[in-house]
Amino acid sequence: MELDIIGDIHGCYSELEQLLDKLGYQWVDGLPIHPAGRRLAFLGDLTDRGPESLKTVNLVWTLVVERKMAFYSPGNHCNKLYRYFLGNKVQISHGLETTVAEYEALDHDGQREVKERFIELYEQAPLYQVLDEGKLVIAHAGIRHDYIGKNSAKVKTFVLYGDITGGTNPDGTPIRRDWALKHPGKPIIVYGHTPVSEPRVVHNTYNIDTGAVFGGKLTALRYPEMEFVSVPSSMPYVEEKFRSFS
Repeated sequence: MELDIIGDIHGCYSELEQLLDKLGYQWVDGLPIHPAGRRLAFLGDLTDRGPESLKTVNLVWTLVVERKMAFYSPGNHCNKLYRYFLGNKVQISHGLETTVAEYEALDHDGQREVKERFIELYEQAPLYQVLDEGKLVIAHAGIRHDYIGKNSAKVKTFVLYGDITGGTNPDGTPIRRDWALKHPGKPIIVYGHTPVSEPRVVHNTYNIDTGAVFGGKLTALRYPEMEFVSVPSSMPYVEEKFRSFS
């Protein structure tokens, strides 16, 4: 199995196009196709904060749902957009406001199409992907080794939000434990959610959210080569959004 796993896009569609070009994909009828048959895997947070969230949704829906050419599992921003589209009461903040503004600018038919597509994409997506005969797990915010194979509410919270303590940092963000330090080394776990300035590799876990929407980079991990491929972001750099690990 040869995959290109892509970190949190957050509506940075132009960076996604550049990254796919750099990875060797060729655009055929509006879709990225790799001449060697490699497949794409998206680890969530397709939308919010960036300028082209709905274009990102449409591409991923086509690849994953319509053509069954790629893998996708949702992130916390995906979960929130899903709840918004269902009509649940959610706060239109923390980036959702940019996606909602794009949505509200569409005509009625355009709104119906993107809403139906995203709901379908979300509902058919597994919470996390176990691939290559169990050697590889893709989960938005990571997953504890003993949670693999389970789908309880506790596992869902972990996969979407990380190993949160229930407390908050001074800036209001949740305090998260560094679960990667306790990973036994197998399987390989690829995740995002927590922006880092460079991909972080700890005990065979790979954080590839390099903060594209905060002016960092959009990063892919080539599997099984375990090579990083990145393109720079066109967004303004917001240093305080990147987490450093001591």
